[in-house]
Amino acid sequence: MRATSRPAAAGRLRSHLISALLLPDRATLSNLICLGGRADSDWTAEYRLYSRGRVDAGALLDKALEEVNAAVPPERPLVFGVDDTIVRKSGTRIPGVAWRRDPLGPAFQTNLVRGQRFLMFSAAWPLGDGDARMVPVRFDHAPTSARRPPSGATPEEVQAWREERRRASLGTLTVEGIEALAARCPGRKLVIGGDGGFTNGTVVKRRPPGCVYIGRVRKDAKLHFAPMPQASGGNGRPRVYGERAPTPGELLADDTGPWREVEGFASGRRHVFRIKEAGGLLWRPAGSGARLRLLVIAPLRYRLRKGSKLLYRSPAFLICTDPDLKVEEILQYFLWRWGVETNFRDLKQHVGVGDAQVRTEASNRNLPAALAGGYSLLWVAALKLLAKGIDPAGGLVAPKWRRHIENGRRTPSKGQLLRELRTECWRQCLRPEGFRGVPAHQDVDAKPQKVAYPLSGIFQIA
Repeated sequence: MRATSRPAAAGRLRSHLISALLLPDRATLSNLICLGGRADSDWTAEYRLYSRGRVDAGALLDKALEEVNAAVPPERPLVFGVDDTIVRKSGTRIPGVAWRRDPLGPAFQTNLVRGQRFLMFSAAWPLGDGDARMVPVRFDHAPTSARRPPSGATPEEVQAWREERRRASLGTLTVEGIEALAARCPGRKLVIGGDGGFTNGTVVKRRPPGCVYIGRVRKDAKLHFAPMPQASGGNGRPRVYGERAPTPGELLADDTGPWREVEGFASGRRHVFRIKEAGGLLWRPAGSGARLRLLVIAPLRYRLRKGSKLLYRSPAFLICTDPDLKVEEILQYFLWRWGVETNFRDLKQHVGVGDAQVRTEASNRNLPAALAGGYSLLWVAALKLLAKGIDPAGGLVAPKWRRHIENGRRTPSKGQLLRELRTECWRQCLRPEGFRGVPAHQDVDAKPQKVAYPLSGIFQIA
């Protein structure tokens, strides 16, 4: 599987991906080019690499999916997490930029920011004892539809706008992504974990056959029991939905229902969760053909420090479309979904997704996906070394004040991997012997002689 069949394009893509991981500054395309040692050359081919679609960024992510598929045992399902994020942009003519709700704004005030929207699927790479590392396998630009037609528009224009809005909705794009993952992994059972924004009728109804969805719902979601069979000879159509079932919030407050303790791995260690379960429920957005299971997870207790006040987290309410999946598996699969948020943070802060200042629609779609693919392949290489018993970040000794943190981790952090990568690439380039001392008899204005250790050697284009 190759991202491009052109040797020159492959060399430029390789240089950009390595530069994005090594660059200490913003990952603009001009900075990637300069770090690769081609600041004095023509940049036209560098920009056309993405604007003309000369590389297939999806091939990098498909390779990561192939590695995850090989790492998961055939009898286990492939677990994916899905979520969307906003990349802030100030330009008004960048494709996909629109006013969007700021997710980092305060709860009492809705703030708006200009930015692009991206949709990401991450696959779980199991590590044992319930732990897993999420690896990005899809990173799609998800712009919203065009502006609403003016008041004097024709009915055909209004209908075309409605179709475009439906096609560009987040639910439709999510279903298309799930279908693409199912096509890439034939014969495998897929489990998709989504947040409350993805738990809607579009995703639950239109998911591919054999795909299980686990998602959060509101505490006031209106659920129904299955309808009772009607007596023969009754008038009217048969009922589709039965009596109203307790809402998730009511089930949480019901003291008569039994709680069940279930263990799950999260935040580096195993926790005990208290769970209530109700099965065979119907939800109108999901349709009458989906029998759902409801899980109510009690708030976890925690302390900010030893001896401090006991605090509680918020409860969680989950639905699952598989009636046979164990409660422990439902809980653990959904806990893995948090790795998607970690990937978003790393891609924005460390890799620089969204920093590139490109203007064409193809560039805004291909370049972020390529950077996400390079990040995925870095983690695939590290996880394959871990599977062989090799520490991918074992070449560097952590400072004494951080050893107890890094030694207690099951997997290295993104910072550890980047430090190890920079050390391997720059060890021979930045050593002190690269500068020779200035003899005493030499002129004051003379510069020390440099030993030839070109950094551009690691970015060499074929």
